[in-house]
Amino acid sequence: MFKTKITKMLGIEHPIIGGTMMWLATPEFVAAISNAGALGIIASAMFSEKEEFRKAVKKIKSLTSKPFAINLNLFPSLRAIPNEDFITVIIEEGIKVVETSGHKAPEEYIDRLKKAGVVVIHKCVGVRYAKKAESLGVDAITVVGFENGGATGILDTGTMVLVPRVVEEVKVPVIGGGGAVDGRGFLAVLALGAEGVIMGTRMLMTEECPIHQRVKEALLKATELDTRLIMRSIESTHRVWFNAAARRVLELEAQQAGLPDIVSMAAGDKAKKMYETGDIDLGTIACSQGIGMIRSVKPVAEVIKDILAQAEQIRQRIKNM
Repeated sequence: MFKTKITKMLGIEHPIIGGTMMWLATPEFVAAISNAGALGIIASAMFSEKEEFRKAVKKIKSLTSKPFAINLNLFPSLRAIPNEDFITVIIEEGIKVVETSGHKAPEEYIDRLKKAGVVVIHKCVGVRYAKKAESLGVDAITVVGFENGGATGILDTGTMVLVPRVVEEVKVPVIGGGGAVDGRGFLAVLALGAEGVIMGTRMLMTEECPIHQRVKEALLKATELDTRLIMRSIESTHRVWFNAAARRVLELEAQQAGLPDIVSMAAGDKAKKMYETGDIDLGTIACSQGIGMIRSVKPVAEVIKDILAQAEQIRQRIKNM
C-alpha cells in the first residue's frame, strides 16, 4: 500500500519503524512488530555482555523470519556499554540493520558495520547532526521532533519543521517521527518528505508490549498535556509521562541537585520495576505528546493495520478534493 525507499532498503512491508524501547524491547515484542510488517528494534544497551545479547538475538530469529534491527546506544551511561562486543554478535549472527542513537555520530563503528554489509540508520535531532552522520556513510537518517517521547535533544524543533529541513539537507532517505501515533500522523510525516515513520508511543500501547496492565490503563487516561521534559539541567533532556517519579526529578532539578541524584531518580531500574509491578509512580516512562490521541490497547498487527487504513482513507479524501 505504501512502498518507499525505506521499505525497499530494509526489506519490510510497511514504512513503519518501531521505536527502540529500553527494557521493553523483549524478543517477543520486537518479533511481533516485525511480523506485522514493520521493523522491530531491540536495544542492545539492555544487556551487560555479548553472550546474553546473542541469546536474545537468537530468540528473535526463532520468532520471526522478517527483518529486525539492533540499536547501539551512543548516549553517556553510568556503566560501560560493550558496543564492540555487540557488533561482533551482530556480524556473526548476520543481522543486516543497525540503528545508532545518542549524543554523537557512529564514527568509531561505521567502517566495521559497513564492511560487514550492515545497513546503518543514525537517529538524531537536528540538521547538523544528520549531515555529519551522512558524511560518515550512514544509509539513512532518523529524526524525531520535539513532541517525541524519550530523548529530545536540545534544539526543541517540532516534527513539522525538523523533518522537511533534514530532507532538504541530506541525500539519504529520512525516517521521521515525533508524536505520530495514527494514520494521520503517519501520512503527515510522509507528506513532509520522509520515506518512513518511526512510532514508539503507539507501540507502547499494544498487547504485546511488556508493561503492566495498570500502567497501560493509566496511560490511556493521559492527554497531550500529561508529559514533561526532565533531565534538561544535565543536558540529557527526555520527554516522559508526568507521574510522581517525573515530578520528583523536576523537583531535584529545581533544587540544582547534582547529576548522580537526578540520574538515580530517573534510573532505568526503577522504570523496569514499574513495568513489572504496575506501581505507576515508581519510575519514569518515555512517551510523546501523542499519548493523548491513543484510545485503546490492541495487538501490534491490528494497530498497524488501522494506521495504514486510516492513512489510505485520508489519502483518497485529499485526492478527491
